Amino acid sequence: MTTHWMVPRRGVRRTTCVPALSSAGFDRFFDDVWSGFATAPTARAVAFTPRVDVEEMDDALRLTAELPGLDDKDFEVSIDADLLTLKGEKKIVRDTERQGVSVVERSHGSFERSFRFAWEIAPDSVKASYKQGVLEVRVAKPERQEARTVPVEAV
Repeated sequence: MTTHWMVPRRGVRRTTCVPALSSAGFDRFFDDVWSGFATAPTARAVAFTPRVDVEEMDDALRLTAELPGLDDKDFEVSIDADLLTLKGEKKIVRDTERQGVSVVERSHGSFERSFRFAWEIAPDSVKASYKQGVLEVRVAKPERQEARTVPVEAV
């Protein structure tokens, strides 16, 4: 392996690659670099999507969703056969009296997450609670029926 390209040769004059910028040029450089950040949240369509953990327990499945900043009236949990759906909206709070530049990094918007189960969900088998921005939904597993043999007729 030759490494001669990594070691600078003697007598070679080095030049800097960074051009000298005036104050106006420096400002223009940063305006060009940072100009895309003002439109980034709308361009990326930053929407709120709650993070959900699903845990299987002996007698139930537990879904835990993070819904920070929401009231219990801002979302709903619905059941349709084997589908559990979490739907709602996280609204953006704006101060109308403030003027000037504002940067919004928090996500907001409508959301809908659905979870399909391996069995049909009985409405009375679902328990939901909401505390400090965390929704916990427990869906009881159906009772397992004993396997039984089926008589076969010889024809």
